[in-house]
Amino acid sequence: MADILPPNMLNERPQAPAGLLSNREKDRLIERGFLGLYRWYTARSQETRNWNADQSFDWRGMNKNLPPELITVIQGFFAVEQYAPDFTSNLVHLVRRSHGRSHFQLRWGSEEEKHADAWENAVLFSGQRSPAWIEEYKERLRAQTWELPFPDAIHNLVYTVFQERATQLNYLNMMKIAQGRSDRPHLAGVSDPVLAKVAQTIAVDEAAHYNFFLEGVRMYLYYYPEQTLDAIKNVIGQFSMPAATLIPDWQKFYETVYRAGIYGPRDFSRDVMQVAFRNLGIESRKALEEGIRKTREVPTFEGGNFGTTAIWDTFDYGMVEGDVRRLHVKIQDYEKGIGFDLYDPTEFVENPAVPRRTGQAADD
Repeated sequence: MADILPPNMLNERPQAPAGLLSNREKDRLIERGFLGLYRWYTARSQETRNWNADQSFDWRGMNKNLPPELITVIQGFFAVEQYAPDFTSNLVHLVRRSHGRSHFQLRWGSEEEKHADAWENAVLFSGQRSPAWIEEYKERLRAQTWELPFPDAIHNLVYTVFQERATQLNYLNMMKIAQGRSDRPHLAGVSDPVLAKVAQTIAVDEAAHYNFFLEGVRMYLYYYPEQTLDAIKNVIGQFSMPAATLIPDWQKFYETVYRAGIYGPRDFSRDVMQVAFRNLGIESRKALEEGIRKTREVPTFEGGNFGTTAIWDTFDYGMVEGDVRRLHVKIQDYEKGIGFDLYDPTEFVENPAVPRRTGQAADD
């Protein structure tokens, strides 16, 4: 795992007992999965989501009378996305030895810069911020640098799953307001089809990003369950949206977002954390923490923790295996369409460490 995901996530791992996959082999399988997923994702992105921040929206038709609260929210979205160069460069550097992950981060960055440009256009065409104000605000934002929330790649991979889902939720709820469907009295009657289309378009991108990172976490959960579950526990224990400490008047932005019904602690618990948990086969935060605690109480095998069995009761490994298998089928179908299967096909290899119930089918 350290060979694929620097810096040294899992230093000095002992050799696997006979019959189990070595860490090097697991790393190779995960890397091939990421490479195939990246290729599939890029083709899909170019085919279905190839929009332009300037030309895909009727900016002249944007509502010039949006309430101040919505301008505060749009401005906050614009501010967060201004750190796209930092998000991209830091993550690319972290995973630069992985072809699939590093190249995906470049693709991801190209999509995130469109989000930054689209939200800047929304601020400009709202008519409530001057070009000079926007330029000065950008200078203030870019005078500071966003840093990775965690030092290692597996924690940052997990973090992006929750962050992308939270960002998607923010934009979907903004779309709802712009469509005139808010249930908040101070936003009753608000309508802006242009803003609604912007929010919806970017939310679709965020959903695609969420699914890519989710597939990556599933692969790690399948081959490295203990380390992945521990990373999930750590991330949700200190989760915050990116650039919260960098953006001027963040507290005002956060409170406005909350009052507008766009995002808050309850939304994170119900529509972010629980959704991700369901997609990863985890019952609840309590079950996750209890499973990790029980796992740490199990005696190890020659100091290598290979005797741990309690971890498999922490999540639905059968569901995760099925999802990983389906990912590989998708990758294999894509490779057949190109011809990669004739030379260097991606193959799914079962994790023999996963306990099997008597009579259990491989893809149950």
